Amino acid sequence: MLILHDNIESGNAFKVRLLLHQLGIPFNSIQYDVTKGATRTSDFLTRINSNGRIPVVEFEDGRCLAESNAILYYFGVNTIFFPKDKWQQAEVMQWLFFEQYSHEPFVAVAKYILTMLPCDSPRRAEIPTLHTKGYAALQIMEHRLKKHEYLVGEDYSIADIALFSYTHKAEMGDFNLSLFPNIQKWITRIEQRPDFISMYPKDWKKI
Repeated sequence: MLILHDNIESGNAFKVRLLLHQLGIPFNSIQYDVTKGATRTSDFLTRINSNGRIPVVEFEDGRCLAESNAILYYFGVNTIFFPKDKWQQAEVMQWLFFEQYSHEPFVAVAKYILTMLPCDSPRRAEIPTLHTKGYAALQIMEHRLKKHEYLVGEDYSIADIALFSYTHKAEMGDFNLSLFPNIQKWITRIEQRPDFISMYPKDWKKI
């Protein structure tokens, strides 16, 4: 069975959990406390991911695949979550790059600072800049979703999974999602899918 090197708080890891569940692919999850350097041990760096980050999918033969959007591509291609049209395939990749360069570094980092670091962390000084750039990314999504139900074509794809992950928890980074009615409708649309799972299991309690 696949092993997902995981962290419940990570939106990047949630992307993978969500897609694997929606594809019906079983896996075991190993949790890492990234705030305590659990992914920086010698064993993790030499055997799992030399970049010291999660998520990582470890295959039955021992191979390990890192980077959340690369994992989404690996499992999503040739499924209903990846379009057959070449142009739309490129659009999916466009949104995946957008997520990692223009969205996640701001929306996700704001969530990390405000929920996982101490209240007196000097990194709180970064929040205004993170909000400025994060709101700009959310506005791009809002514009796209004004006339479309999903980010690529009219079908749910790994592009939606990639952007949904941190967007639907953006308020944990003190972003005001009420400013984006089309994003809110898109979030609801995804959450109402019969194959949806939540980021935080019902029995999960934050320590």
